[in-house]
Amino acid sequence: MIVANAAAMREALPLGGRLMGLDVGTKTIGVALCDAQWMIASPAELIRRAKFSADLAKLTEIAAKQAVAGIVVGLPLNLDGSESPRTQSTRAFARNLAPLQLPVLLWDERWSTQAVTRTLIEADASRARRADLVDKMAAGYILQGAIDALAMGN
Repeated sequence: MIVANAAAMREALPLGGRLMGLDVGTKTIGVALCDAQWMIASPAELIRRAKFSADLAKLTEIAAKQAVAGIVVGLPLNLDGSESPRTQSTRAFARNLAPLQLPVLLWDERWSTQAVTRTLIEADASRARRADLVDKMAAGYILQGAIDALAMGN
């Protein structure tokens, strides 16, 4: 089940539960996790993209190991809110997560990479270090925005 707002996700997860956030790129998937009470999202790992079956197997492994109850996928909209080919690709990725049998929330990610990159630059992280961290930190940023909305009842 794919939902587009926090209220529908809350209904799909009435007792809370640990969530996994994904920042889906063409070469990598940033993964973040939050606690079951939806308080804090933390960057978890970076998956180097392969065939989708391998990506799904890795996500299935993480979901099972971490007792994930739902997934938040960052939806890359254009700045004006319109959709692009990348948006459609991400929607297809979310649909292909159906074998996990978990609710999937599509969450606006327009500013995630920029916000995380700015934070890493302010922390004086090298360009190589930023490349290693940005996608999983962006997943954490996306997931934190979603769990904040879930907790506030938006």
